[in-house]
Amino acid sequence: MKDLWDYLKTRKKWWLPLLLVLLTLLALNLYLGRADREHPFLYLFV
Repeated sequence: MKDLWDYLKTRKKWWLPLLLVLLTLLALNLYLGRADREHPFLYLFV
């Protein structure tokens, strides 16, 4: 487990921004999904 953590710490330059982007997209989906229940993912691709 410690080896995995060390690996992630050395690689955090790329996975941290990626994680932030994924969380942002998820938050947008949830927020916009409330406005339009039928097409919660539509706005991300418009």
